[in-house]
Amino acid sequence: MGRTYDEWIKTVDPALVAATRKDDEANKPLLNQLNWIWCKNMMDKKSELNPSSAELLDWVTSGQIDAMRK
Repeated sequence: MGRTYDEWIKTVDPALVAATRKDDEANKPLLNQLNWIWCKNMMDKKSELNPSSAELLDWVTSGQIDAMRK
């Protein structure tokens, strides 16, 4: 198995995380918020920082992040 969400998020620029999660820190991270980080890494040519598809699937199915909110 790969990294947990908590292990991965510690490798991300804290300013980017803060901007992405602004005003939503009290809730679980959303898959869409991770998508913003993913896209930013791709635009900055830092795709190696992105989680694998297996890690994302694990995070959603294990409840580490939310895929959507009601």
